[in-house]
Amino acid sequence: MSLREHVPVMAAEVVAALAPADGEVMVDGTFGAGGYSRALLQAADCRVFAIDRDSRAIAMGQAMAASHMGRLVLLHGRFGQMDRLLAAREVAAVDGVALDLGVSSRQLDDPTRGFSFQADGPLDMRMQAEGESAADVVNGASEVELVDLLRRYGEEPQARRIARAIVEARAARRIERTAELAELVERTIGRGQRLHAATRTFQALRIQVNEELGELQRGLAAAGRLLRPGGRIAVVSFHSLEDRIVKRVLQSPREQGSRHLPPQPGRPAPCFQPLFRGVRKPSVAEMARNPRARSARLRAASRTTAPAAMESFACAP
Repeated sequence: MSLREHVPVMAAEVVAALAPADGEVMVDGTFGAGGYSRALLQAADCRVFAIDRDSRAIAMGQAMAASHMGRLVLLHGRFGQMDRLLAAREVAAVDGVALDLGVSSRQLDDPTRGFSFQADGPLDMRMQAEGESAADVVNGASEVELVDLLRRYGEEPQARRIARAIVEARAARRIERTAELAELVERTIGRGQRLHAATRTFQALRIQVNEELGELQRGLAAAGRLLRPGGRIAVVSFHSLEDRIVKRVLQSPREQGSRHLPPQPGRPAPCFQPLFRGVRKPSVAEMARNPRARSARLRAASRTTAPAAMESFACAP
């Protein structure tokens, strides 16, 4: 099967934010097809530890690792456990962490993975072959649970109508295919003006199946523990749910609060300091070359000397 060539989103901006130097140790927490890892390895004589929960991505990256003669180390696992994964390799601190959130292009373009409604395939959506699939959720969750899921993870205004339609359809037979679900949603709420009608439904299911928001929180906390003072983190997100979490962790308390409020005594010192204000977006040229980059948002920060918290968020809320 021929898959679309992977194009890493905002790779130049991510590398500029991480500023790898010779001899430094970097983490690519979302290896995918290796776009960020390759860019980091080309930018400096650094070493990259690349993590992916998808065993297929790790297998496909072996040739790339072999060609870099020990400078690229592939680790199968979740980026939320990056500090543990690197500790097993006797690495206690790193200089940079890159995270490209969400589903990879290879996963999205492979109909057998069930992430997209662009081509029919099994309604799976699992990044790793374990746990419940999207079909299990669609056919097993109650109507109330489906409404909550679609609202919370898809921000879907028609959540109640879609959930009711799913429950009615599955009473006749189990919903097993991506095209079947996409067509059901489109029949229920009509064609979307800008987005396909099923976009938010598929997003919600994917986030639920892979516990993506919880993994992001754990990943930011792990990065806070792993980065040495002065180390950099760059995170590319693709929807508001992800970006809110990243913003909360990487923004300084001064940016989060109002300058009119008095200082809060006893508030923990932030463990991240933004490298630039707000978010950066892809260039017009990149969006023209790669339409999937249109919703990308980059935030980046450097690690302060403050102790890292052990809870989900790596710095003070």
